[in-house]
Amino acid sequence: MKKIYLIEDDPKISSLLKDYLERYEYEVFVVEAFDMIMEEFQQLSPHLVLLDINLPRYDGFYWCRKIRHVSNCPIIFISARDSGMDQVMAIENGGDDYITKPFNFDVVQAKVKSIMRRIYGEYANTKQADFLEISGFHLYLTAMEAQFKEQTALLTKNEFILLKALMEQLNQVLTRSTLLEILWDDETFVDDNTLSVNMTRLRKKLEDIGIHNSIQTVRGAGYKMINTWSGLA
Repeated sequence: MKKIYLIEDDPKISSLLKDYLERYEYEVFVVEAFDMIMEEFQQLSPHLVLLDINLPRYDGFYWCRKIRHVSNCPIIFISARDSGMDQVMAIENGGDDYITKPFNFDVVQAKVKSIMRRIYGEYANTKQADFLEISGFHLYLTAMEAQFKEQTALLTKNEFILLKALMEQLNQVLTRSTLLEILWDDETFVDDNTLSVNMTRLRKKLEDIGIHNSIQTVRGAGYKMINTWSGLA
């Protein structure tokens, strides 16, 4: 049974979400102490986090960053704050998706199910090797880590999905709409800018491990990845 860690300070919303998601055989744990979120997270080792932004003491962006220091667990923000900037900040701080309150419970369940299937279930790539490798550059599929010359970059779910798609179609242009479809089931739920944000973060992480200028923007088309590191391996 997949575990969900629900970090929400409204007890009514927490109770309703917990009851609803448990009908679909998820094990839902509601936060108990808002100053002990990291301790609770590490004790639970959840498969997914539902995270509000407006929380006591520290906001959801803070806790998302803290979780990202230790885990690539998928994080879905749920918040009454519906500005585009809040959604961009959620992605920039390591979130994987964003749901605005008031929300439809079916939408929450569908998004949770989609991420669970993609990362852990029937859409997870379990029949091939645990990594992709190109000229000494490795992408580890289970750990969601990129590695080059003993330098490792931890990736968020979206960064991992983008890098995997680019590596699998090296030297081929992937359109923005294609990449959005890979990231999300329904393009209407995302702003096109979130793709740019994720791509910028991915480029920075690759540069940090020695992979420079490999992801190129093709104006008017999309993105492609080229091998700029083979002579460095």
